[in-house]
Amino acid sequence: MLGLSNIAANFPASGIRAMFDVAAKYPGYANLCNGEPNFETPDNIKEAAIRAIRDGQTRYAPEAGTMEFRQAVADKYTRQFGRTYGPENVCASLGGVEGVMLTLMAIIDPGDEVLIPDPSYTCYPGQVEVLGGKVVRVPVYEADGFKLTPETLERYITPKTKAVIVNYPNNPIGSMLTPEAAEGLADVIERHGLYVISDEVYEAIVFDGKKHYSLAQVERIKDQVIVVNSLSKTYAMTGWRIGYCLGSAELIFHIGQMQQSLAACLPTFVLAAGTEAISGPQDAVEAMAKEYAARRDILMQGLSGLPKIKLFHTEGSFCTFINVKELGKRSEEIAIDLIAKAGVLTVGGQAFGRMGEGYLRVCFANSQEVIREGVSRISQYIHSIA
Repeated sequence: MLGLSNIAANFPASGIRAMFDVAAKYPGYANLCNGEPNFETPDNIKEAAIRAIRDGQTRYAPEAGTMEFRQAVADKYTRQFGRTYGPENVCASLGGVEGVMLTLMAIIDPGDEVLIPDPSYTCYPGQVEVLGGKVVRVPVYEADGFKLTPETLERYITPKTKAVIVNYPNNPIGSMLTPEAAEGLADVIERHGLYVISDEVYEAIVFDGKKHYSLAQVERIKDQVIVVNSLSKTYAMTGWRIGYCLGSAELIFHIGQMQQSLAACLPTFVLAAGTEAISGPQDAVEAMAKEYAARRDILMQGLSGLPKIKLFHTEGSFCTFINVKELGKRSEEIAIDLIAKAGVLTVGGQAFGRMGEGYLRVCFANSQEVIREGVSRISQYIHSIA
């Protein structure tokens, strides 16, 4: 084979994918790893796509998405953030992952530093490295509720820092941003003139009466923040690959230009489905969020009281971090033990960064039946080694 590029030869492997490779050897496992809703896409959304196909909406769309989709997103945020948005503030993307990539393409040059919390979602570092940027991991601590603090952020900023990526509600941890915390971070972001890529794909999955809050809602930095969102989690549309970026009209124009070199555009009928999802009835979203809350409680109640582990009470998303440091094994070793000896698929926290060592990520996106079985198997395993 001819030579590969340096980035392809050294691209950071996903620890999540590695666990699925291990799990393939152990059929019948309880899947508490997969960050994918087990719900069906609501029928009204499916029907909108079918109608669009029958109506001949199978040609190229504009790079930034159809006007109808962009207006639907703009209307959503006009209501949600209390300021006026238009279609010029929206660019459609192939899910949240491409939304982050498009934004990075529009704002960083080789050598620019991008701050990424540690632990965090696995895709971000590779995306920065593909573009020649420098990844700078910024630790978040259990003592701070796994939330980025202004003091820690400040310590990692240099003259080369261009942007920071934040993700609330958070994967892999389940922490959320408060308005008070946002104000503190905004002070640092404004002072240093940083861009913020705010990954908010779990915004609709929040618990205990909490409400999602975005850094984009802080008025003085609104033009520095690019919100990246996806319909995957909110509407159980993971396979549809549809999301968007929201930001200043000037920046969104250039993000749309970046789409020309990647996917060119989203399928028109998928955009029609996305328009219906955002503009149509939200009953299914509310029902799914309620069910996720029940699943979280099953997980938490089932694992509470087990020896030598400490649970983090998930505030949002369908992920949680479990402190397993007292078990005396590396996170990856525990995750492999759980699949091989107990038949439960999880992922070691080290997959999300160095600061994730000593933790397990457990997801409750699966059915209540699978979660109960997984909890039972985890309990048996921990009692066997504690």
